[in-house]
This record gives sequence, C-alpha cells and structure tokens, in this order.
Amino acid sequence: MRNITTKIALILISGWFLYSCSLVKNVPEGKHLLKKNDVRVNGEEKNDDEHKAQLYQLPNTDVLGWHIRLSIYNLANKDADSSYQEWLKRKPGRHEFLRKMLSEKQVQRLGNSFFVSGFSNFAKKTGEPPVIVDLNRIKKSRNRLFAFYYKKGYFRANVKYTIDTLENKRAEVRYDIETGKPYKLDSIIPYIETPALDSLYITIKAGSLIKKGDQYNEANFTAERERITTYFRNRGAYTFQQNNISYVLDTVGNNYKANVDFIIDNETVKQGDSTFVRPFRLYKISQVNIYTKNPTSPEQAIDSVSYNGFNLYSTGKLNYRPKALTDAVFITQGSDFADFRRMLTSRYLTNLRVFNYPTIEYKEDPRDPTGTSLITNIYLNPRKKFRFTPSVDFTHSNIQDFGIQGSLGVSIRNIFKGAEILEISTRGNIGSSRDVAIPDRSFFNILEYGADLKLTFPRIFFPFKTEKIIPKKMIPSTIMSFGISRQRNIGLDKENFTGVLSYNWTPDRGRTAKLDLFNIQYIRNVNAGNYFNVYRSSYNRLNQYANTYESQVDPAYFNAPPNPDGSKDLKIESGTNGFITDIKNNQITVSDEDRKGINRIEERRQRLTENNLIFATNFTYTTNSKKDLLDNTFFIFKTKVEAAGSIPSLIAPLMSENKDVPVGSRTFLDVQYSQYIKGELDFIKHFDLRRGKVLAMRAFFGLAVPYGNSTSIPFARSYFAGGSNDNRAWQSYSLGPGRSGGVNDFNEANLKMAYSAELRFNIFGKLNGAIFGDVGNIWNVFDQVDDPNYTFNGLKSFEDLALGTGVGFRYDFNFFIVRFDVGFKTYNPGKPEGERWFNEYNLSKCVYNVGINYPF
Repeated sequence: MRNITTKIALILISGWFLYSCSLVKNVPEGKHLLKKNDVRVNGEEKNDDEHKAQLYQLPNTDVLGWHIRLSIYNLANKDADSSYQEWLKRKPGRHEFLRKMLSEKQVQRLGNSFFVSGFSNFAKKTGEPPVIVDLNRIKKSRNRLFAFYYKKGYFRANVKYTIDTLENKRAEVRYDIETGKPYKLDSIIPYIETPALDSLYITIKAGSLIKKGDQYNEANFTAERERITTYFRNRGAYTFQQNNISYVLDTVGNNYKANVDFIIDNETVKQGDSTFVRPFRLYKISQVNIYTKNPTSPEQAIDSVSYNGFNLYSTGKLNYRPKALTDAVFITQGSDFADFRRMLTSRYLTNLRVFNYPTIEYKEDPRDPTGTSLITNIYLNPRKKFRFTPSVDFTHSNIQDFGIQGSLGVSIRNIFKGAEILEISTRGNIGSSRDVAIPDRSFFNILEYGADLKLTFPRIFFPFKTEKIIPKKMIPSTIMSFGISRQRNIGLDKENFTGVLSYNWTPDRGRTAKLDLFNIQYIRNVNAGNYFNVYRSSYNRLNQYANTYESQVDPAYFNAPPNPDGSKDLKIESGTNGFITDIKNNQITVSDEDRKGINRIEERRQRLTENNLIFATNFTYTTNSKKDLLDNTFFIFKTKVEAAGSIPSLIAPLMSENKDVPVGSRTFLDVQYSQYIKGELDFIKHFDLRRGKVLAMRAFFGLAVPYGNSTSIPFARSYFAGGSNDNRAWQSYSLGPGRSGGVNDFNEANLKMAYSAELRFNIFGKLNGAIFGDVGNIWNVFDQVDDPNYTFNGLKSFEDLALGTGVGFRYDFNFFIVRFDVGFKTYNPGKPEGERWFNEYNLSKCVYNVGINYPF
C-alpha cells in the first residue's frame, strides 16, 4: 500500500513539474514569466480588485490554478511557416517534387494552409501569450498607483517597486506604497457669477458632497459636479454643462489642509468668429411641436391640429388621436426646460412600440426678445402598421421523439388610433411518440394547437381616473389577453382556456410593478381515463397492491394471460377503478398501511384528472439594478403575491347549483373552483470577480396554501424541483417531495426552497465554463398530504434539502448563449441514511442539461 501511495505521489509531482516547465516554453532567455503581483500599502497586503485594476501587467489567467489559455498558446508552433520551409529543404528533391505535382504558387500557399499552420494560428488566437515582466509597464503601474492614492488625498504618497526573480524563468513584482498623511478639506468658497445660478445653488448647498473636514477624494468632486449640473439643467439651465464648473485647490503649507474655491463663470457664447461672455439664462418652453409621418401618403399636404397647447403635424391625414400622442409627452408649454422631461418623453414614446426611437430637439424662440424661450420639436417615425412573425421549429422532448412546431403571428399597431397594439397568433404542433401512454401507433400521433389574442393599451384602462395613484411618468399600460389550446394524444389530452387583465407600470428606474386584476384559467382533461397509462409509477404501485391481495381480487380486473413471472396486470381503466372501488367498499381486506397507500394513489388520481377553474388576482414587484448587458455586478429582487378563488367564493353560494352544497365541493359554472393564497420571493445577485470571472447566486422561496373550497393546489400552480434552471442533478419533476425519493412520474408540492451558486469563467474565446452547486427541495404543507416523508416538519426537514453539484460549458453566440451542464447528485435525501452522500456521484448517474442562456 505504501509503494502504491509513493508511486501515485511521484506521478503527481512529476506531472506538475512537467506542466510547470511547459508554461515557460515561450519565455525567452533572460526574461521572466510574471507569477504574482504583491501590492502592500503601509506594510499591509492588498489583493483586492481595486488595486489590481491599477496595474498594467497581471499574471496569466487561470482556472483553479490551471493556466489553460497559456497552455493552449504554448501548443502552437512559434513560426509554422519557417518550419515548413525547413521541411521542404530537409530532403533533396522534396521541393521540386511538390512543385511539379502542384505549382510553385500552390507549394508556397500550402505553408499557410490549415494543415500546416492552421492549428498553430488557432492556438495563438485562442490562447494567451505568456505575460513577461516588462520594466516600462512596471513603472507605469507605479505611477498609476501613485495617482490612485493622490486622488484620495494622499498628495505626498511614495510608491516603490522591486522585482524578485525566481527559478525556472519566473518572477514576482512587489509594490510598496507609503501613503503618508491625507489632506482634508478646510474652507470651501463658491464663486458663481450668474445670479440666477447662485440662487439655485443656495437651495442645494446643504446637500453638497464635499464638506469641510472630509478627506479629499476626487470622486466626490466629480459626483458633486454631476449633482449640480443635473439640478441646474432640470431647472431651466439649457446651455449649462459639467465643464462650466471648476475647482481650485490650495495646499500651501504643511498642515495637510486644502482650501477649495468652487467656481462657476458666466457663459461663453460663440457668434460667428467672435465670442462674448454673458450670464447663464434659465429657459422656458414656449412651444411644443410634434411631427409624425404617414408612410401611406408621403406626398400629401401637411395635416395639422392643436391640442392642449401642443401643435401636431403629419404628412397626410393624422392617424393618431391627439391625446394618445400628447399623453406621452412630458414637455409642456410654459414649463421650465428640464432634462428629466426629455428623458421621460423619450422613454414613454419608445415603450409605445409604435414609433422608432424619437428625436427631440430644442431651439431658441426668435420671437422672444429676452432670449429665454425654447421651441421643442419632437420627430416621430412610425413603425410599420402590420408585422407578421411566422416561425417553424423542430422539437424533441422526453415525450415527443420528433415534432414539427409552427406559429403565425400578426401585430397590428395603432389599431384604434390610440397607439394600441393588437397581437393575434396561432400555433400548432404535430409530433411522433412511442410513449406507452399513447395508444395510436401511427407516425404523427401527437397534435397540439392553439390561438392567442393580446391587446395592449398605453394607459390604465379602468372606469375611474388613476393618475393620482399611478401617474403617467410611471409609463402605465394595460394588457388584455385571451388564449385557447388543445392537446390530443398527450397524457390526459387537456383543453386550456385563459383570460388575463393586467396592469403594468414602472414606479422608478429599475423597478417594475404588475397587477393581474383577473387571471382566469380553465383546464379541462378530455381523456381522464388515460391516467394510469400516463402516470406509470402510480399504476405500478397500485398493481403491486393488487398482486399482493390477488386471491381477493376479481379475476376480471386483470389482463389475460399473466406475465411470464406469474404476476398479473390490472386492466386500465376497468380493472384499476374496480380494484380501488372494492378497497373503498371494504370488499377486499387489506392492512391499514396498504389502505393508506392505495388511498393516496386514488387521491392523487382524482386531483390530477379533475378539471380546474383558477380565478386569481396577483401582484408582482421587481427591483433590478442591472445597468446594461455588460453589467456583472447587480441584483434582482422579485416578490409575488397571488390569491385565487375570492370572487367565485362570493358568487357560488348564490347559485342554484350550490344549494345545500358545503364549502369544499362548491362549483362555479359546474366546475369546482380553486381557492388558495400564494407568495414567492426570488433573489438573484451577481459579483464581478474581474478578468472574466463572475460569481452568480440565486435564492427562491415559494409557498401556496389552499383553503376554503380546496384541500390542495392545482397542478398548474404547484412547485416542482429539478431541471436545467433548478437543481441540475435531477431531471424536471424527479426531486422530492421531501425525502420521498421522487416515486411519482411528476412530483410536485406547494412549498419550495432553492439556492444556487455558480462560478463562471472564461476558458478561451467565446467558450465559458462554470462550476455550480444547487440546494433545494419541495414539500407538502397545510394541505391534504400527511405522510412525514412528503411534508415539511420544521427544522428537521432541512435534512431533506438535496445538493447537486457539477460543471458546465457555455458558448456565446452574441444573440444567445447555448448552455450544457452536467449535474451530480452529491446529497440525495431520498436515499436511506448512510447512502445519501456521494452514493450516485458518477457519470452513469449524472444528469445532462441543455439550455439557452444562463439559468439565473
């Protein structure tokens, strides 16, 4: 055993030594590969990203200590073309032979072909050349570190560097920074020549970001410039810019104090070849003109109309109700010039989705002798009225072996001349499946089809005025949608009808609110008798019970002949129904435990085959701090509250169909309605670790509680675990509930907790990698399920949290990302104690996930 351990250790050490040596393959003699930067401030090591960002040279990128991109680069032939020429000369006649067989031109081109230099070019382009210690870059890094601390008030900082050469062509660079004592602000005196701006400044002076006694920080001066400029430009100062603000710093003396002169000179105006100085003016809007084009009649005369102080012009007849356009404009006649009004107007008009990005221009009004009036011109270029969106896709799923899916949609903009958008779409899918639950053996034996209608209003569509509650600056909209779909030969062959009345608005930048006043869904199971063909796990368990008590079971309930092993199969559906009925009527004597098991199977069948009427109201509020697509440091917090069944519960007692019917069995239009309360919290956070590394995390909590007319949550509103966007070590619906082991075909429950984290990093080019961990599960709580293996029972149930870990690869196609993840069951609560940790941690039991874009 000792010899084996010694050999393994020797192999690992030898491999690491060879790998280490290969890294310096392309480092010239006398040069050194940069191994590490050591930054020390007043003797204390600083290894944060803020200090690293000041350095012109950083060591080669690595993934968990492996310099993969450098290794790829080192695989390339340094000069593939020269090696090819040497190969031609190595044997007499080789060059002449190739020239006769090809031509001299083709022989030379062969040296640049993929077969000769293609791989080397690929390795150089994909890999990363060695970072060789460069004295000039070190000096630049030193100067940048000095400037970094200078901007923080350390005007007398001292930065030194040392280069420590190591064996095997490596070196470390150390930067030592002695900051000294920081300068603090003493007197701050404003000099503002324009009286109007001086009056404005006095109103915000108390909120200044630069204050006496604070340590000097250039970032505060920059932020103060932005604050003052924004305030002035939102109160009429149309010509004011940030560069009109200057600061003069006086640090004379050795008391480490700085006196600040805050200066705003008068405006410098250029007129022809001459310039002159005048006080800044505060402008008001004297006129607002809105110009629209009519794509159908560009040659017609200009149509114009005045409405509420706005002038509207159109080539040809105006195709919009004036109010629809003026409601989107926040720049009004008589108001002060304000940048925020321009931005709000631009956002609102863009969100209408009726126009391309608008152009908003200002010009001085020549009619005003004081020169303090502006004319606003807003140019709107309408999008095409009709937009068709046909699509065809080929699909594959765990049920559908092959499918052809198609859709046709049409969008009609400005349908009622109020900037409304009507969207109509139809969709269909034909597919092939060999699933045992589908008796039809023809090739195309699956059919789905449906249609949707969606109407969007750019305002709150409500009988009463809502301006005081949701002002138009929140860009409100109303969406009415209706949908119908039908499945045939897929499971229980569902029919689905939906209707939604939804209000959407934006309370603030990065915050959105959505209220579904009515969210109605009716699900009808057309082929409920096919249940045990679809849910084979339930059928197999029921069949085991029937074989256990075979002597008491009516032989007509079984298929003939028996199986080769002597077991029998219940007929679907006469045999399964008959066996369950006999159990209920005590015609078959079974143990109490088996009776509970059979009852659970029947309760689940009843729940999943019953028709559902969900009449819900929900509210969703989302906060998103993401600035743009390149922002890797942001968070998203989403909360949702939903209540279902309140309105039907008020009406149902008045309907004749519910006369003498107790709560729990009441119906609405002959369908038992669902009643529940549901809440969700969803939090996503990203951390930018620099150099292509991002740490992403997501936490989710959801709970749905049935009450009144329901003892369980409809399948369509319940939670499941597993899948490519959840716990990736389990397939969708295969995890939980609790420690039950996922015995059903589709496992779901009404409580869910989940937490995921993954480290994302660049491997090379557009290929990225990830290492992830997913924790979570689902449980039953406050419903009809009482099995402790399925239910949440306090702190003890946290032992049921499943852990999946794995690795993933992502390829960025710019427009979307293709994701491939491999998940391993690290801790499986469905296994017996002692077999839960790493018992299935192998390739034969891993789960492969393919997805589009990131999971969170």
